[in-house]
Amino acid sequence: MPPPPPSPVPGREREPRILDATLDDAELGVARAALAQGRWQAARTLLARTGDDWDRRGHRAAVLALEPDTAATDWLHAEPDNADAATLRALTLVHRTVRGRPEGYDDARAACRIAADLTPTDPTPWLGLLRLALFRGRGGEDAGLVRGEGYDDADAARQDGYDGTEVVRYGGDADVVRLFEEVRARHPDHHQAHHLMVAHLAERRADSGPDPLHEVYDFAAWAAEQAPADSPLAILPVVAHAERYRVLATRGHLSADPAASGHWADDRAREVMKTAYDWWLEWEHEGHPRRLLDLNYLAHATVCAGRAAEASALFHRIADHATIRPWSYPARDPYEAFTAARERALGRGCCEDHPA
Repeated sequence: MPPPPPSPVPGREREPRILDATLDDAELGVARAALAQGRWQAARTLLARTGDDWDRRGHRAAVLALEPDTAATDWLHAEPDNADAATLRALTLVHRTVRGRPEGYDDARAACRIAADLTPTDPTPWLGLLRLALFRGRGGEDAGLVRGEGYDDADAARQDGYDGTEVVRYGGDADVVRLFEEVRARHPDHHQAHHLMVAHLAERRADSGPDPLHEVYDFAAWAAEQAPADSPLAILPVVAHAERYRVLATRGHLSADPAASGHWADDRAREVMKTAYDWWLEWEHEGHPRRLLDLNYLAHATVCAGRAAEASALFHRIADHATIRPWSYPARDPYEAFTAARERALGRGCCEDHPA
């Protein structure tokens, strides 16, 4: 099956919007701007209209939670029994805690529990609890420090609800697994929760070097296999490969240049990439709120593997919606990495079929 036709793109391509946490969710952008100005009514309307589209709800709530908690607190005071207000307030406390104010852990955890009681079927408060468990680890003393769903660049990394200064402390696996299962009990294919778990598992045996049998690969394969045929979790094995690369390159086991690392050259990596790309050709979800993150992971993999045709098709779909992950891995400027990869993949004549 040939690649899908590129989305309409102006003759001159725009620079990537690398700071836009909303990705292409215009309604979310409006609500977030209002929240930043202390007005919560647009967020109220947005979350109410989102309903039980759990992946979209999680994405929107996480992005709204990046704003200062004043408006969320005002909303909760005005409507103390509103589950959306309680959930947003809880996630703002989670965000503040994992961003470097660990003294707020107990308050954030209690707020998530209250929100979970108000909306028993919603996985979003449990996602907040999962983030807290990953942050706290084993008391914060012997846990590994990684950049999985967090980033180093505080300004650039305001995408999909995770901030650049966040330090994620992994450990306490029994609690982590229990909370992950609470999320899955409400939405088995929860996109953010699976990404968090992949980043978590990729850290295990960080100093052991490359291992094609590492458990993160098993987990990602299991998640993809048990999900429905049209689930975006089909891309998760590609995500796992990139997350393990991040860990190995950070520890010095692989080259800091992903394309020169050889990490995408073995048979398993090629099969994972082919399977994910074929899934995209057949099942592409234009409406999934986090599809651009998946497409960036897949484009990154095809670039690293030297698969120019596939990379070109993906970059046409991505257009200017670059994401921090995985272009920042292991310690790269994501804007420069994305732009250079896109230019190589598309080439000078890539847009000749789309004149201005």
